Amino acid sequence: MIPSNHLKQEIKTRASQLGFILAGVTTPDPPPHYTTFEDWLARGRHGTMEYLATERSRARRADPRQIMPECKSILVLATPYSSPLPPPISDKKSSVNNAKLLAEMGGQEGGQIASYAWGADYHDVLPARMQELVHFIEEQAGYPVKNRWYSDTGPILERDLAQRAGIGWIGKNTCLINPKHGSYFLLSEILLDLELEPDPPFTTDHCGTCTRCIEACPTDCILPDRTIDASRCISYLTIELKDNIPSELRNKMGNWVFGCDICQMVCPWNRFAGESDSAFENHNPTVDLIEELSISSQEFNQRFKETPVKRAKRRGYLRNVAVALGNTGSMQALPVLQNASNNEEPLVREHAQWAIEEISKRTNP
Repeated sequence: MIPSNHLKQEIKTRASQLGFILAGVTTPDPPPHYTTFEDWLARGRHGTMEYLATERSRARRADPRQIMPECKSILVLATPYSSPLPPPISDKKSSVNNAKLLAEMGGQEGGQIASYAWGADYHDVLPARMQELVHFIEEQAGYPVKNRWYSDTGPILERDLAQRAGIGWIGKNTCLINPKHGSYFLLSEILLDLELEPDPPFTTDHCGTCTRCIEACPTDCILPDRTIDASRCISYLTIELKDNIPSELRNKMGNWVFGCDICQMVCPWNRFAGESDSAFENHNPTVDLIEELSISSQEFNQRFKETPVKRAKRRGYLRNVAVALGNTGSMQALPVLQNASNNEEPLVREHAQWAIEEISKRTNP
């Protein structure tokens, strides 16, 4: 029998070799902030994501053993993805103003995609690595180990578990932040029928009095209790929401066509963010909005089939592109928007017409 501490260190070493920059172990005990999650649901902050509020989902998030009764330890892992900008400048006012400018005018030409989605879809990449790590664990343990793994796919409060595993603290923007790596990383979890010594939880809060993320958020979705009103978050609006984007939020979305990085862009801790995992790199993360609004179904499926962007589906993506054009476009965008206003999808037609009206307001005040 390999001593627990020695085995844990061997597992962490192998995890590092597989590309996981952080690894920690916690127990399957109920997460410490589950009541916050219940309150968040009760206030309707989850928007249209009703799957979060089902009885089965809530029971499993309240107690990881509901997922796997044999679970004795949970291994939490972090994989880095690309930082969208150079490290944030030190002056608070300037960094917040720069983020607001990014939201309003784009900061770069073209539409922006959240940096985690620049390359391959992590749902496709990380399971193979976790499976390889499980095989290593079984080899080291000398017997089959029952397990289950997730990467943003399971009914667990992964940031709560990550904090308890010593990976970092939950910041005011709700992202998990590590003092040596910032917050540009993806979390994964492996539930194990294997007794491992838990790591000390990360108990200190290094956000202090900083409120840059709160001030920079263009839709004011960040709440005081370290949760967000998902129904106002640009990431939710461009990915999870399948219906019309509320008209009062459209002109706050800038040129984001899939996700948003603003609250991380202004976080001072992201000056420590390191290199991305090669699977998630892309040297041309912006898209030509005018060209994108004419993308066919076949072109959309071919271009985005191996990236997270496919989650928005073509109609949602075109909706987002139309809004971005309404916020950042010029008269040159009107022909393609006029064409989109006759699109077969009502969702696209509605937002294209809105964009036309927005551009007309700016050019003919």
